[in-house]
Amino acid sequence: MIAIVLWVLAIFYLVKPIVNKYRFVTLHKIIKAGQITVITRNTPHCYYTYRDEPMGFEFELAKEFADYLGVELKVKIAENWEGMLPALKNGNAAIIAAGMAITPKRRKQVAFSDGYMDIQQHLISNRNSVKINKLDDLSGQVIHVRRASAYHERLLELQKQGFNFSLKLHGDLPTEELIQRVSDGEIELTVVDSNIALLNQRHYPGAIIAGAISDQQHLGWGMHPEANQLREKINSFFKTIKDNGKFDEIYDKYYGNVGPFDYVDLTVFHRRIKTRLSRYSPFIKAAAKKHGFDWRLIAAQIYQESHLDPWAKSPAGAKGLMQIMPKTAGSLDISEVYNPVDNINAGVRHLKNLYDHFDSVDGEDRLLISLAAYNVGQGHVQDARRLAATLKLDPNSWESISETLPLLSYRKYYKKFKYGYCRGTEPVIYVKQIMIYYDILKRQGFEYGEAQAKLNEGLQKLHASNNHLDGHLS
Repeated sequence: MIAIVLWVLAIFYLVKPIVNKYRFVTLHKIIKAGQITVITRNTPHCYYTYRDEPMGFEFELAKEFADYLGVELKVKIAENWEGMLPALKNGNAAIIAAGMAITPKRRKQVAFSDGYMDIQQHLISNRNSVKINKLDDLSGQVIHVRRASAYHERLLELQKQGFNFSLKLHGDLPTEELIQRVSDGEIELTVVDSNIALLNQRHYPGAIIAGAISDQQHLGWGMHPEANQLREKINSFFKTIKDNGKFDEIYDKYYGNVGPFDYVDLTVFHRRIKTRLSRYSPFIKAAAKKHGFDWRLIAAQIYQESHLDPWAKSPAGAKGLMQIMPKTAGSLDISEVYNPVDNINAGVRHLKNLYDHFDSVDGEDRLLISLAAYNVGQGHVQDARRLAATLKLDPNSWESISETLPLLSYRKYYKKFKYGYCRGTEPVIYVKQIMIYYDILKRQGFEYGEAQAKLNEGLQKLHASNNHLDGHLS
């Protein structure tokens, strides 16, 4: 009897600290502490850094919620659902905000908010593989998904219904990496939520969105089953931002139209160089001279950034001719970000700051690495340099960095470094396109016929290089 009592007391004292920690995550304690911790994933849908600024659909919703409560936001990263659950149970996070589908199995583990977005699960197939038009077409196919994901649950249901396909389960591969593997032809099929398919379709041209395999599902935020007041507050928050249009604003930022920043058309380039460049060339030349750059390089970069449109605004919030991010604008103390002169001066100053930062790199490599950092952020480029060193490559060589940046879209690489996931092929394409534009501009002294011939040559080079890079990531 004594042994039983001692055992119960031991259990009580073991559990008590966990309960106390959890109590700190009630709504009252969140407001009292002035901080809310959410746990999410390092993916384009949830949370990532772009030009050294935090981004992501779920991150921005969480930031809005923190502002709604009047508290600071703290973000923690987990690799998967299983990694998120302990954070709620031991009090290390108040909310799971990771684009999670509300499923019966998950409802047994956590409480969910009301659904804030409806999605369906879609098959993703390689555009050159067998076409999947209906579920019966899956017969004999192999579908790759993450273990214990909502996709895994749904596919098991379909197998129980008699559909004949095989599952290949992956422990911790992000959904985006599976899409990339489909695009590259390494695997035939995967399954993703419709919002993730929409977000990624422009980046993985070898993958196409096939049919839906589920009815509509709701995405919700997860919390401890006893966090009733917090749940009510979250539901009230989502109603508020849907009523006032803020939800649609954030949604459009990430899932809206692709816009003019996702393709390159050298015919348009030639036309805009003739009609627009002269408006801004005096300011470009002055800023370039002040900071020691060739003005034609800066003109090429401006075209790559905005197509010489001073009112350009990217979905990520970059603005103006040189697509200045809000954080960069603040650090450079410019208030009129759409003013062409201010924008050009700020952009060239920012490029010069990056160039000065990479002072251990020599020659053209230094310029190319600086341009890549302008595009994707200094942090990701530093991660790529560290990765190059671990792979016995030269961290001061653009050739090496152009190899390691794309690797940072693979979890087995990015998980080892500070700034995490990035679409590392994008800065590689960015730099390549700028240098092609730069080469064309340097040849503008030719007569029109010769210049047009060089333009056509540049067109062929660009499409050839992009076709090569499309095999990795776009």
